[in-house]
Amino acid sequence: MKFDLHTHHFRCGHADGTIRDYVEAGIAAGLSVIGISDHTPYFGHKAEQAFPHIAMAKSEIVNYIEEVLSLQKEYAGKIDVLLGIESDYFPEHAELYRATLAAYPFDYVIGSVHSVHGVSIFNKSRWKKLGQQQKQAVKAEYYRLIADSARSGMFQILGHIDAMKGNYPEFCDIPAAAEIDEALRVIGECRTAIEINTSGGTKLCGGWYPSDDILERALHYGVKVSFGSDAHKPSRVADQRGAVEARLKEIGFKEWVYYKRREQIAVPIE
Repeated sequence: MKFDLHTHHFRCGHADGTIRDYVEAGIAAGLSVIGISDHTPYFGHKAEQAFPHIAMAKSEIVNYIEEVLSLQKEYAGKIDVLLGIESDYFPEHAELYRATLAAYPFDYVIGSVHSVHGVSIFNKSRWKKLGQQQKQAVKAEYYRLIADSARSGMFQILGHIDAMKGNYPEFCDIPAAAEIDEALRVIGECRTAIEINTSGGTKLCGGWYPSDDILERALHYGVKVSFGSDAHKPSRVADQRGAVEARLKEIGFKEWVYYKRREQIAVPIE
């Protein structure tokens, strides 16, 4: 059973291809399950489409959902098309997001922290002129937000939990073992999964999210793992899935999971 739960398409403004393109790419890659999980609109912003190169307009979410559900029916028997979505975690807007997303029949919601102190985690300029203590404070806040996102109960999967290293590989060298362990403990207790996300290979850090060290500690805390390529073009669907499965087996994981109708389904690691 091969699956990829994290894919985007043209509506977010920074990905290529239609949803159908990703479904067809999933079939070509030998997947049994393909999850479509484009970025939510910015529900907490007054504008209809606050950031057109980051996320879809508010009015587009209905079209998005209808298209995925239509393709789900069309491709039944060929590949299982799941309706997912990737949601930012904004504590100040959490209840608005919770109520809005609950109105739709998502199979799963991926919760991702994309900004800390109002600055994108991928903005490498944010680290300029920061001393070591300031860098540690930023990293600690990042993992505090991730832990809070798990506590919120809004998400089945947490997205790319060390993606802050994406355009700043030195992020890995900033001490934060206690904060990471606390986040993993909370995630395990909340029975939320984390994804292994291979889009790190498209960033300066290379590799995937999270690091092997975090995965080893996640296993210790009983955290479930899932898989997502975070594909922003169809050719990346299922990227490195086999290598990830092999590494998880080496670390000691026996299974990984996906979600359908918000129910967790375990798949043995081969």
